[in-house]
Amino acid sequence: MRRGERRPNGGAPGAERDGAGPRRSTESEVYDDGTNTFFWRAHTLTVLFILTCALGYVTLLEETPQDTAYNTKRGIVASILVFLCFGVTQAKDGPFSRPHPAYWRFWLCVSVVYELFLIFILFQTVQDGRKFMKYIDPHLGVPLPERDYGGNCLIYDPGNGTDPFHNIWDKLDGFVPAHFFGWYLKTLMIRDWWMCMIISVMFEFLEYSLEHQLPNFSECWWDHWIMDVILCNGLGIYCGMKTLSWLSLKTYKWQGLWNIPTYKGKMKRIVFQFTPYSWVKFEWKPASSLRRWLAVCGIIFVFLLAELNTFYLKFVLWMPPEHYLVLLRLVFFVNVGGVAMREIYDFMDDPKFHKKLGQQAWLVAAITATEFLIVVKYDPYTLTLSLPFYITQCWILGIILVLTWTAWRFFIRDITLRYKEIRRQKQEHRHEKDKCLSNGDGHSALLDEPNGNKLRERKL
Repeated sequence: MRRGERRPNGGAPGAERDGAGPRRSTESEVYDDGTNTFFWRAHTLTVLFILTCALGYVTLLEETPQDTAYNTKRGIVASILVFLCFGVTQAKDGPFSRPHPAYWRFWLCVSVVYELFLIFILFQTVQDGRKFMKYIDPHLGVPLPERDYGGNCLIYDPGNGTDPFHNIWDKLDGFVPAHFFGWYLKTLMIRDWWMCMIISVMFEFLEYSLEHQLPNFSECWWDHWIMDVILCNGLGIYCGMKTLSWLSLKTYKWQGLWNIPTYKGKMKRIVFQFTPYSWVKFEWKPASSLRRWLAVCGIIFVFLLAELNTFYLKFVLWMPPEHYLVLLRLVFFVNVGGVAMREIYDFMDDPKFHKKLGQQAWLVAAITATEFLIVVKYDPYTLTLSLPFYITQCWILGIILVLTWTAWRFFIRDITLRYKEIRRQKQEHRHEKDKCLSNGDGHSALLDEPNGNKLRERKL
């Protein structure tokens, strides 16, 4: 490609839509000068050489310790690192390319490792699975202490003369900014205000419904709706939508770093390396067809299940909320969630080109299902605690309303509209026939009737 030529999305090295056809109406236009530097090359031989040298050093120059447990851990870690090196250099690229395709290949391989770890945990007994967590961190594998959640829900506590608003200050911990940034990033993944708000509100309803199973779901009403939905989640969604608006209006013009004459331009180009190569506006359109409606409902269901798995996994594997493994899992889902959502959207929006679900979306779905199966196996008693009667009634009513709307929108409404259209055409045909007969042109009307019927059949 000649320098300065306008490049369709997917044609640039590491483009976000590799090999795709014509640019979609929701996809931004990209200008790329086609520079392919050392930064973008595969470096497969370099990685292989470094990896072989490292293994040779361990084999020939390092004395093997006599500690079996240490050697086992070290061998497992080395095996994972070798697999990650292979995947980063050889795995198939996904839809994202910035800051570098190798970054997203790395998280794809981490997804495989995490799924294999979950399957290993799933095949252990409950006692052995919890005991195995001690090999990762010796502080794990012990029952969690009882904590008091909910408690005093007064916003203004007159009984506390020192600080009547102590209940509010007690809730302002590290989880408040975590909620905000979490929903900011989720908005960048989903790219739709309505879906984000539905998931946010639905999760609060789930917390209400399941607080008899997990004590940390028991929160004050103002903690649910004011601090979570309006302040943390709502503000994160708002800032995310503003960022999406900026990304959709941004000009995607890329030049090689050495083709930029000024130092200010070079620094700006380095910073923009961490922004998308191009942008696709998500238009989910759930009411446009039954297929898209079911797909959007499935996305919301998997999203909520992954959120619930965060709390249930901590509960059944005896991990405290502040443990670094909990944070690492959230970081993992932040990195793989955006790729998975893009692959799901491409699969829904362009099924002729994307004939199968993307690799990262497939792994995220498998991981979510495996996590839930671990929860089911490790603590079936908690999951089978019956819902309170009024909660059950509310969920039955909600399910009936959703099913009723689905039947009306995609079946009854379409049949009614089709019947009205056929009836209107018959009335128009009868009116034209009567008009021709009243004008004394009955013969010509009867001759033209078969042609008119064929024309109406083509329109139908």
